[in-house]
Amino acid sequence: MTEESYKNIIEVDLEKQMRSAYLEYSMSVIVSRALPDVRDGLKPVHRRILYGMEGLGLDPNKPTRKSARVVGEVMGKFHPHGDSAIYDALVRLAQDFSTRYPLASGQGNFGSIDGDDAAAMRYTEVKMSKIAKEMLRDINKDTVDFMPNFDEEEKEPTVLPSRFPNLLVNGSNGIAVGMATNMAPHNLGDSIDACIAYMKNPEISIKELAEIIKGPDFPTGAQILGKSGIKKAYKTGRGKLKLRAVAKIEPFKKNRERIIVTEIPYQVNKANLIKKIAEYVKDKKLEGISDIRDESDRKGMRIVIEVKRDANANIVLNNLYKQTQLETTFGIINLALVDGVPKILDLKELIKYYIEHQKNVVRRRTRFDLDKAQKRKHIVEGLIIAIDNIDEIIKIIRSSYDNDQIKKIFNERFGLTDLQSQAILDMQLKRLSGLEIEKLQAEDKELAEKIEYFTSILNDEEKLIGVIEEEILEIKEKFADDRRTKIVPDEGEFDIEELIEKEDVLISLTHDGYIKRLPINTYKVQNRGGKGISAGNTKENDFIQKILTTNTHESLLCFTNLGRVYSLNCYEIPEASRQSRGQAIINIISLATNEKITDIMELSELSDNSQLVFQTEKGKIKKTDAQLFTNIQRNGIIAISLEDDDRLVSIRQIDHPCDIIVTTQKGMAIKFASSDIRSMGRNARGVRAIRLSKDDNVVSMNIVEDEVYLLVVTANGFGKKTSFNNFNNQNRGGKGVRCHKITEKTGNVVATLPANLDDDIMMVSLKGDMIRISARDISTTGRNTLGVKLKNLENTEDFIVSVTKYYEENSED
Repeated sequence: MTEESYKNIIEVDLEKQMRSAYLEYSMSVIVSRALPDVRDGLKPVHRRILYGMEGLGLDPNKPTRKSARVVGEVMGKFHPHGDSAIYDALVRLAQDFSTRYPLASGQGNFGSIDGDDAAAMRYTEVKMSKIAKEMLRDINKDTVDFMPNFDEEEKEPTVLPSRFPNLLVNGSNGIAVGMATNMAPHNLGDSIDACIAYMKNPEISIKELAEIIKGPDFPTGAQILGKSGIKKAYKTGRGKLKLRAVAKIEPFKKNRERIIVTEIPYQVNKANLIKKIAEYVKDKKLEGISDIRDESDRKGMRIVIEVKRDANANIVLNNLYKQTQLETTFGIINLALVDGVPKILDLKELIKYYIEHQKNVVRRRTRFDLDKAQKRKHIVEGLIIAIDNIDEIIKIIRSSYDNDQIKKIFNERFGLTDLQSQAILDMQLKRLSGLEIEKLQAEDKELAEKIEYFTSILNDEEKLIGVIEEEILEIKEKFADDRRTKIVPDEGEFDIEELIEKEDVLISLTHDGYIKRLPINTYKVQNRGGKGISAGNTKENDFIQKILTTNTHESLLCFTNLGRVYSLNCYEIPEASRQSRGQAIINIISLATNEKITDIMELSELSDNSQLVFQTEKGKIKKTDAQLFTNIQRNGIIAISLEDDDRLVSIRQIDHPCDIIVTTQKGMAIKFASSDIRSMGRNARGVRAIRLSKDDNVVSMNIVEDEVYLLVVTANGFGKKTSFNNFNNQNRGGKGVRCHKITEKTGNVVATLPANLDDDIMMVSLKGDMIRISARDISTTGRNTLGVKLKNLENTEDFIVSVTKYYEENSED
């Protein structure tokens, strides 16, 4: 090799080059081939097939055309990856046993559930199905972005409008590099109902959505055994379903029985299934079968398995389930592209991203229609001016030599724009009649109404949601059908929650960690100053420190003084009488030594956009995304890192900018904006909320929202309401102002909380006495006052230890 040749050699680190090249290849496969987009549920090849058929005019009401024509259109314009890959994808879109709601309507041999291949593309014909047209509806109204194709000679959509939730409805499967997706199909009606429920209440829980979407609905029917896999998949995005064929045992000639299989699990090859059963019978792996045959026809599937006279048909059927594909598993992996990034999604996220896409589609369509209406109205207004001044208009046209001169005169004389002037020049003479002016005035009025309507949609989120709801309900009316897949209990599996009646309950937790639940109607409203009724017999030196109103189906987050959080089902807490002490929570949750529950929160209250604010005893405060706490194991996770001498005292949820008020046992309070706290991770320690005096500690941190008053309660039963108007916002980290005058008579502040006049307040003393009083009966005074006696304490050693609001069962709260 010459010296000149060496100059052309570029040295490359092989390891880096391999890593870089493989990463590029991986991303190309992930983004451009194997994974569906969360918005329309399509991979690029399927999107291009549907858009290609739209370009060829293969509407549902038009004749079919050769599949080769569609494949050639898609390959030549959008998808240069080989005709067989495109045709295979097209075939699958047309197979009613592969796709729950087929997006292509085929004529000819498109394969069978027996594994027969489709005929060659030159023999089959295809067009869009009726529901596929809903995937493309309004695509020509600037509803989605377009990008150049591979040779930049054509434009193709980056996503389809997808006017129904196709990813949920038809599912998807694909293998990328290092990841795979396997999404189950669902019933269209159920999916649309869930979308509407989410639009009406974006804070809806996954559990509530799962009550609408009972589970996957496969095109081949069959049965899903048990709900545990469904619940896990909906909650985490991953789960495993057990699918079982639908079979019945019927009498046969000469006192014999036979098994009739009418539905088989999804993606099971019927011919291979029958062949495998026959092999097992021949090899004596399956006993008791005398004959097996396939009697399927156009009316449906029918596999007949004849049982020998001396065999038990139920035992034979159970053995078939155990040893053959009459029972299979379907592993759900809800992996889809969100903004071009692969993400595993739970049920609520699948719906959320689809609805966000629909909002964007309808907004863009409305802007397109608004712009079109405004342009037309502008022209109509010009035509009306022209007809009103028709003699002068004609005179100007006849006396001028070119259009530019005419437009200039029109502008000077009538204030007409170039667009209006051109429309007048293009106007036919027959439109100059008096009848035409009435039509133009009517059109002008109609356009004004349309413009007002389009503008209202763009300016009103509720109206926008109403439009989406109305349109997807129309699709439900047209295309929804009954569920094909039934959900049946699995042997030995039952959901304990289904056995427990959903009812409102009161959860009480003592200082020493004894917890119990009580029916909410145990307590009745009493007058201020009453003695109250016993809330429980606590052991000596123990007292109730936390009470919470919730329901038996709720999941609870239990935050501890050491900064950890645990998950607990409400029904796991034992029900007890009002006088009972309850059960030690350490028997339900594995707490560390000296670890105690500080606060309890309902998991369903956490929304996607909410944050949790943590307040420590030594004045530190932290804000963390609530979604970091939605999937907690039994052994708990860290919620906030604490210094050795600090403890967690309050946790509150916020979902928008608001004011926070922090109060101390010596009667100090500071109010500041939540935006003064930057968002931090779970392991962060937080920042200073209030500067404490030497012998002072924080007792409460609350969110100031719709409530009018700050309710302050002291250890000796004194309390008052003070208007929030008396507390000005300060910078975070200051000393604050006085919220209660502390004396030996009142005792230190034990709790504060925001309140309105209609609120009921529940107070618990050290000895376990509880009283429920109306906030309306509590005096309203200034910041630096003693308040009034709220509860008479019979014993000088007794004092107030816990205060909370009570919510009626049918209240909005």
